[in-house]
Amino acid sequence: MVFAGFIMIFFLALMDGFIYIFERNIVKMNMGDIQIHAEGYRDDPDLYKRIEPYKGMLKKLDDAGFYAAPRLTGFGLAATGNSSTGVQLRGVDTVLEPMVTEIDRHIMKGSYLDINDPHGVVLGRSLARTLNIDIDDEVIIVGQTADGSMANDLYHVRGVFKAVGASVDSSGFFMVDAAFRDLMMVPNGVHEITVMRKDQKEDLTAASERVVKIASGYEAKNWKELQPMIAELMATTDAGMVIFLFIFYGAVGMIVLNATLMSVFERIREFGVMKALGVSPYQIIFLILLESVFQVTFACFFALLFGIPVALYYQEVGMDLSVFMGTASLGGVAFDPTWYTLVESKSFTTPVIYMYIITAIAVIYPAIKAAVISPLDAIHHR
Repeated sequence: MVFAGFIMIFFLALMDGFIYIFERNIVKMNMGDIQIHAEGYRDDPDLYKRIEPYKGMLKKLDDAGFYAAPRLTGFGLAATGNSSTGVQLRGVDTVLEPMVTEIDRHIMKGSYLDINDPHGVVLGRSLARTLNIDIDDEVIIVGQTADGSMANDLYHVRGVFKAVGASVDSSGFFMVDAAFRDLMMVPNGVHEITVMRKDQKEDLTAASERVVKIASGYEAKNWKELQPMIAELMATTDAGMVIFLFIFYGAVGMIVLNATLMSVFERIREFGVMKALGVSPYQIIFLILLESVFQVTFACFFALLFGIPVALYYQEVGMDLSVFMGTASLGGVAFDPTWYTLVESKSFTTPVIYMYIITAIAVIYPAIKAAVISPLDAIHHR
């Protein structure tokens, strides 16, 4: 029981850590809580579908308790040496973007964008490998501008991202917004506004409804609506953990049942004498349940004694699984191969509660067996 409690405390902390880090990678690395686009842009992204009065919308969002950052997006062909590939261009506001996402801290080598270096760019890690370029190497971008002319300019690589997500890793080409406007001839408007709640405790659905009102006439969706498959997967994780708890503790319950039955039959004569002296069946049931409660309390104490410090330790240092999984992703979202636990109150209260419940169920049959036996049969039991 001690071992089972310890394993479940650590397992729940691991799963909570996975969910927290996975959601953090979705929201804080790239997507934000909510995104605003022009109607139809997500189905057919092009340079012409823009949010024109975006500065006024940014002010309204800030007043309503949101951080917001404008983004410009486009497509082009990147070429260097003998290599070339299609890229997704992204022009970002170097002041507002770090207030919404943490992608500026997710640099594998080099440094992030600098407004004083308009021709410095940051690439996704897979894109850098495809182009076979490194820090300070030059790369040419060719594309079509908003006025139909040819976009053509030379940039140098300032940095390379760590794993962020499938789209950013394979084709992400980040530049400051002013450089994007000059390259693609986009003087006004933005293609996307990424929004983050200032108060992360606020309900996401309620926050989304407020943003929808502010962004009237445009399409505003939260990350769960933009990534429904991942949201559904995360929503079912809690149910999966409950099922795992029942399966794992069900095995523990069988062991408890067997041990309690052995204990009852070893003392069957004593129970017969007790009944002959006037002890009621309910008192015998209560006695066996009380013994089990003491055992569970003892087991839970030591499970908590060992489980919480171990979970807290891995919350700080994490488990490096890069040898086994490398750079993994799920639904196009990358997550760090260093797996951290997250210790919350439910990480240790849930295993304890389930331990008491499963044990109580397991001892019902042995307790009733001892309670209903007749004193004469019990005394002569062999």
